[in-house]
Amino acid sequence: MPVNFLIPAPLRSFVGGRSHIVVEQSPTTLADALEALWKRCPGIRDRVVTEQAEIREHINVFVGDQDVRYTGGLQTPIRDGAEISIIPVISGG
Repeated sequence: MPVNFLIPAPLRSFVGGRSHIVVEQSPTTLADALEALWKRCPGIRDRVVTEQAEIREHINVFVGDQDVRYTGGLQTPIRDGAEISIIPVISGG
């Protein structure tokens, strides 16, 4: 089953203005799902992960309603039909 990425407004310019991207493969981990996303939309990669392939500290990623920082990071298991949200942290002063 496909995996659905939800893309917030600040990152949509890197994915052709779309609010969601469907990855047709059945990835087993978040890293696999993100690799499939990078193939379709390479411009968003550097906004989500560092040069060391770690999720940037100002980006939150959720699989369903679970923050991947607490479920295994990039090795978080992905179920068929999962919904993955990429959310930039917004702070103010």
